[in-house]
Amino acid sequence: MRLIQVAQQAHDLQRAAEFYSQLLGMQPAAVYDPPGLLFFDLDGVRLLLERGAPSSVLYLEVEDVRTSISALQGRGVEVVALPQVIFHHGDATLGPAGTDEWMAFIRDSEGNTVGLVSRHPPAVVPDAAPH
Repeated sequence: MRLIQVAQQAHDLQRAAEFYSQLLGMQPAAVYDPPGLLFFDLDGVRLLLERGAPSSVLYLEVEDVRTSISALQGRGVEVVALPQVIFHHGDATLGPAGTDEWMAFIRDSEGNTVGLVSRHPPAVVPDAAPH
C-alpha cells in the first residue's frame, strides 16, 4: 500500500496556488474550478487543495529547514514555530540512522499549519577548553 493523495483546505484557490507554487517550487498539475480543486504532484503523491476539505497538518521535507524558514520569513510568511531538533534517529526505523530531525512550522495562505522537516548529521559541539 502506498499513499496516493493528501487533501488540505483552501478557501481561495488562486491564493493557495500562488503560495504553494512558491513553497514547492513548481506549478500546479491541475486545477478544476468548479468544483474547486487544485492539485500538485509531489513525486507521485497528489496534494489536493480543496474548498471543502478539512484542515490538516502537512509535513514537507526540505533540504535545510533553517534556510527555508529564513527565506520564508523574508517573504512575510508567518512562522508558527522556529526550527529545532525534535528527534535523533539512533536507528533507521523512522529516518536515516545517525541523523537529527529538524522541524519548523509555518502558516499557509489559507490558515493551515505546514511542517517543514530536514534531517542532518548531529552538529558537532566543541569540547570545553581545559582550565
